[in-house]
Amino acid sequence: MSSLRESFERASLPALTWLSGLPRVVPFLFVLALVVAGLLVPGWGWVLIAVAVLLLAWIALLAWPRLSVAERLMRVAVVVMLAAIAITQAVPRG
Repeated sequence: MSSLRESFERASLPALTWLSGLPRVVPFLFVLALVVAGLLVPGWGWVLIAVAVLLLAWIALLAWPRLSVAERLMRVAVVVMLAAIAITQAVPRG
């Protein structure tokens, strides 16, 4: 199982290196912009939120071994909440 994790981390290394070169606020603002735009764009805005969910889940998976239980719960809650919003927008009720 650790080799799967190591290969995941190795595959993510170029993107993480690029992200670490940005100012710390830029990734946050990018995810925030995706979510806000996803909420404001009618119809296909859920796709933007789904992209934000994937980005946040990717970062959470990379950081998972170093997180405390409370930090893990917070990250899972944010990802689940945004996924629920995306699903609600993608499949509106009648």
